[in-house]
Amino acid sequence: MTTTTEVLVPALPESVADATILAWHKQPGDLVKKDENLVDLETDKVVLEVPAPADGQLAEILIGEGETVTAATVLARIGPAGEAPVAAAPPAAPTAPPGEALLAPAARRLVKELDLNPAEIAGTGKGGRIHKSDVVAHLDQREASAPLADAERLAPTAPVQAPALGGEAGRPEQRVAMTRLRARVAERLVQAQQTAAILTTFNEVDMQPIMDLRTKYKEQFEKAHNVRMGFMSFFVKAAVEALRRFPIINASVDGGDIIYHGYYDIGIAVSSPRGLVVPILRNCDQLSMADVEQGIAEFGRKAKEGTLSFEDLTGGTFSITNGGIFGSLLSTPILNPPQSAILGMHKIQERPMVVKGQIVARPMMYLALSYDHRIIDGRDAVQCLVTIKDMLEDPSRLLLGV
Repeated sequence: MTTTTEVLVPALPESVADATILAWHKQPGDLVKKDENLVDLETDKVVLEVPAPADGQLAEILIGEGETVTAATVLARIGPAGEAPVAAAPPAAPTAPPGEALLAPAARRLVKELDLNPAEIAGTGKGGRIHKSDVVAHLDQREASAPLADAERLAPTAPVQAPALGGEAGRPEQRVAMTRLRARVAERLVQAQQTAAILTTFNEVDMQPIMDLRTKYKEQFEKAHNVRMGFMSFFVKAAVEALRRFPIINASVDGGDIIYHGYYDIGIAVSSPRGLVVPILRNCDQLSMADVEQGIAEFGRKAKEGTLSFEDLTGGTFSITNGGIFGSLLSTPILNPPQSAILGMHKIQERPMVVKGQIVARPMMYLALSYDHRIIDGRDAVQCLVTIKDMLEDPSRLLLGV
């Protein structure tokens, strides 16, 4: 009797009910090696790779691309090498253009939608893997070198080919389904608006002391720790000190209870080819500045490659988002449930400030702290933000804890 090994959907966290089969990388009859990626599953949070549980030959695929599956569902079966497949694969997707094996899932979808040739796109990922950001860069370069028709300019970062558009003459439109991640983000944002009493308090911080500190030590820091000294580590450490002093900001609501957290797991909002994600940097009170910078750099790499795990995105007691990298001067960030507060950073801009009776130009940044007024009083929120400001304007206080 032939022994086969089942390929199962892995366990999903409680907040993720199901997944969608994004792409099969093997077809029945193909040889597979243990731990080789067989299929990509798209969830509300991440794209999950499902590795082969054993060596052998893919005998049959039970569920095709685009289908929705739940945990422990049997996706395929692997049999001994050399045997004929016991079942034909479900209808295959259209033949991929050359080089598509090097496409990340989000890039593959965009390439198919826009009918692009991957051979013309330079991949920046490991082994030349093409990410969505590479596709967008290719489109930007093409647009700059050859003016496009008005219809092709509907999406500035990803021009749509005219034949794909419908609607009236001169008024083209395109309907695109939301990705699971975008739909989940939308759901959570609406949930936050409907269930929390969100208010925002603002302040501004003089970034000159931190900029001077970075200028003085950035080369030594990078040599010693093999990571660049950014601004975010200062904000994370300042936030941790402020949360220590105002523990209600680090708390969350659970029904009729308030849960106070004695740890500091900070969500760092980062952009990925699939949208905004908020991986969690855990136990930030126990991390050095270098640890924080290394953790953030790793999140950025994993977000770009689409390899963030469920664990990376689960939990968190407070979040920080930096709209300044996109040029935002001021905004009101939305809470990331069940967290009760989020800090918004913004663009550093020189402004005239009065310092010791003199008007001088200073690199200023607006800060915004959005909070759940159901459990956080305005006084605590304002004082928490002032503490963050004070820590940043005198970084030595981070070392002294004063």
